[in-house]
Amino acid sequence: MKNVIAAFKLPEIRNKILIVLLLLASFRALAAIPIPGVDLARLELLLGQSQILGFLNIFSGGGLSSLSLVMLGVGPYITATIIMQLLTMVSPKLKAMYSEEGPSGRTKFNRYSRYLTVPLAVLQGYSFLQLLAANGVLPNLGLFALMENLILITTGSLIVMWFGELIGEQKIGNGISIIIFAGIVSGLPGTLTQMYNQFTPSDLTLYITLAVLTVLVTAAIVIVSEGERKVPVTYAKRVRGNKIYGGATSYLPLKVNQAGMIPIIFAVSIVFFPQFIAQITGLFNQDLSTTLSYYVDGFLNNQLLFISFYFILVFAFTYFYTAITFNPEEISKSLQQGGGFVPGIRPGEPTTVYLKNIVSKITFFGALFLAVIAIVPNVIQLFTNTQSLTVGSVALLIVVAVVIDIVRQINSQVTVRQYE
Repeated sequence: MKNVIAAFKLPEIRNKILIVLLLLASFRALAAIPIPGVDLARLELLLGQSQILGFLNIFSGGGLSSLSLVMLGVGPYITATIIMQLLTMVSPKLKAMYSEEGPSGRTKFNRYSRYLTVPLAVLQGYSFLQLLAANGVLPNLGLFALMENLILITTGSLIVMWFGELIGEQKIGNGISIIIFAGIVSGLPGTLTQMYNQFTPSDLTLYITLAVLTVLVTAAIVIVSEGERKVPVTYAKRVRGNKIYGGATSYLPLKVNQAGMIPIIFAVSIVFFPQFIAQITGLFNQDLSTTLSYYVDGFLNNQLLFISFYFILVFAFTYFYTAITFNPEEISKSLQQGGGFVPGIRPGEPTTVYLKNIVSKITFFGALFLAVIAIVPNVIQLFTNTQSLTVGSVALLIVVAVVIDIVRQINSQVTVRQYE
């Protein structure tokens, strides 16, 4: 907290924070402008009944709740990123670009993700408009009105993606995550007001239980997010002329949950992707779309099947994302080139195997924790029949993770400048 306060006293960091706040204010202004013809009463009813729309409202940064110009939010970009990262499993060229070519490769990879965002935004936008028109939220759209709204919301999604990248450039946190965070926080006063208005004495036990559970989940997320395995690293002494270099001992921090909240976002996208496909199928065959929607809805409404599948996806995606972002071969090579080694482990391939084993073990606990936390609200929903718990828990996970990341990056920048 001390470093966060000190950040406002440093002009460079203060300017970055102000830029981020200005971009978030611009995003929220766009989120307040609805597209033409929206029936807000029917929209609120539909959002309360649909779990997928509740999740997508989170990932849109709250833009879907008012059918604003940015109703798609960062959803298409997240989907494009997921698809690109899944393609690294089948394309050696993409895998090398993402994990081996350094910053230039990541830049090229992100550029392809942005290109893919455009057609995905068009498809998702059309799907939403048809779904909303079918539920009476929007009037039946003619071709001209449909194209007009489609252009508006696709452009809005690209603007939000641009805002996210501008925020990310300030090094105050992940831009996409901060936009989602802003949408969640902006809806918090309304949620608390609604809970207060609906409160009855008979709900007191439930409210206390939820409050205690919220505190425990928040504490658990913080503990696991900050947890790490410290691998000792010793640097060999090197003599150059009359001076001796190296000989220091440090450590390599390996986080228990290196994937953060990304696996949950991946899992939610995959779980509800069949429903999106079913809606898109209606463009070509309405009967097939109805049949697919019937089976997909049956799967989503089967809580035991849904919870099991959701658990497996979060667990698997944690391993998958960790494997993409953490490269033991590169770390081993970097240590060897810098004259560093793990005590008792030979440099090179033995160090790579050693790091792989450690990461595999700690990732198991991180993946298990994340998967359990993800399904806790669904399990509670079986007993309370409260639809909002699922959405609220995912929002809590994202908010806590984003706050930790923002504080960590601010602390890092303040520390570096104070050291200088």
